[in-house]
Amino acid sequence: MTKEDQRVILRTAQPQSIRPSTRQVTHSLAIDELAADIRSFHSDPLGFVMYAYPWGERGTELAHEQGPDDLQKGFLIDLGKLVVDRAFNGTDPVMPIQMTETSGHGTDKSVMGAWIADWILSTRPDSIGTVTAGTFAQLESRTWSAIQHWTKLCITGHWFKIQARGVYHKRRPKTWKIVAQTCKEQNAQAFAGQHARTSTSWHLLDEASLIPDKVWTVAQGGLTDGGPMIFAWGQPEKNSGRFYEINFGNQAHLWNHRTVDSRQSRLTNKELIARDIAEYGIDSDYVRVRIRGLSPVASELQFVDRARILAAQQRQVATFADDPLIAGFDASGGGSAWNVVRFRRGMDARSIPPLRVPGEHSRDRTMLLGKLAEIMRDERPEYKVAVMFVDSAFGAPYVERLHTLGFSNVVEVNFGAPSPDRHQANMRAYMWNLEKEWLLHGAIPADDEKLALDLGSPGAHIRPNNQLVLESKEAMQKRGLASPDDGDALALTFAQPVAPLIPEPPRDDDEYGYGYTETSSSTGLGGWMR
Repeated sequence: MTKEDQRVILRTAQPQSIRPSTRQVTHSLAIDELAADIRSFHSDPLGFVMYAYPWGERGTELAHEQGPDDLQKGFLIDLGKLVVDRAFNGTDPVMPIQMTETSGHGTDKSVMGAWIADWILSTRPDSIGTVTAGTFAQLESRTWSAIQHWTKLCITGHWFKIQARGVYHKRRPKTWKIVAQTCKEQNAQAFAGQHARTSTSWHLLDEASLIPDKVWTVAQGGLTDGGPMIFAWGQPEKNSGRFYEINFGNQAHLWNHRTVDSRQSRLTNKELIARDIAEYGIDSDYVRVRIRGLSPVASELQFVDRARILAAQQRQVATFADDPLIAGFDASGGGSAWNVVRFRRGMDARSIPPLRVPGEHSRDRTMLLGKLAEIMRDERPEYKVAVMFVDSAFGAPYVERLHTLGFSNVVEVNFGAPSPDRHQANMRAYMWNLEKEWLLHGAIPADDEKLALDLGSPGAHIRPNNQLVLESKEAMQKRGLASPDDGDALALTFAQPVAPLIPEPPRDDDEYGYGYTETSSSTGLGGWMR
């Protein structure tokens, strides 16, 4: 039996019946023989995926897995056809392969990215790739994590050095690699200058709807030589921007694109999908984006748009002397969620940094209570809190104890309580709606990525009765997003109107005679700020 015959069997037989012996034989091959085998998959990414990972092999995490599902196979087969059509000869540049996919949640796009990354790395010496995602959390915890994980499983994994932000060939790390890169607009130039004249320069853009257009423009500048490729996928959260244009707009004819409904994938939770459709309606923007892989009818599914967040990061604001300092405390129930206290004085939510305590540390409530008490007893004018609003879900015990300690200006807020405004479904939606409007004029820290991510994470929809419903923390966690603790903490500062400070009689040393209690101080940071 020839090696080609063996490879055909690998691609068609039940994996669990042949993979163990095949991998044992392959590991005994000389390095050049393995390399020759891998080169044969240059235009066959599906064959590579079936060959390179231990599908059905006992004692591995893939022992009960048989390979990609039908949708993933279709993508890989189409990719192979495009490689054949380009017929790159190693010298003369060809048109870039441009593939995109919009899909609902749970179709394992990150895993597909990892397979493609390993296929390009293994079959194309001196290829150079850049991987990014719409948010840092997505890049770190899902997209890049999947690449690291699957490269370790890959039969060629020992060829490469897997690092925190890159995968490098052990002998030619400068010219044969993949790197992870964040996609902040001000970081766009980091995507420039990537070329591989005799190989493949490629980009992977995950959760691409959230990637700034400027990054797209710079990244596509690296597709001018060699046999270049670019892959972009995710949930189409906006009906504008480059990702929308390449899938549904005026650039769609330039891309190989597809739309994947979560109901079609064997990997998704069909019972949960049916429940979401019943709750939101088949034609709602939530279902269109999160399940059907279609763009929203409204401008975007994201409740707080990124342009608003970016503007608030860059804006300079002034406050009045009588603006009260308001604190919002979002208490954690433990685990990965954080205990967060954020501060706002009028239009300024930047000057005083937040208090952030990991949820796993809140088992010792005494320690966290002590920090809260320090905040409330701080008498320095610029840090004197007029009122602290606390989420009642996990914060009620702290409210009770702070009241016992004499802090009557601590107020419990129930996120699920009725909204003071009938246009919001509950108190949480009410506060976030005010927070969203405030962001048009307010200021948040420019370097606080966690707050920016939290503000832009929740989706929203409008009920038939015209009420705003904000996506719950539980729903966000089901689609792989972290709890928006910082966003909720800032939203709590809008729970109730807080009256301006009462002016004191002018002092002899008050040059202008304003006499407000909020005055500047030259004292250093101390107490709870340490």
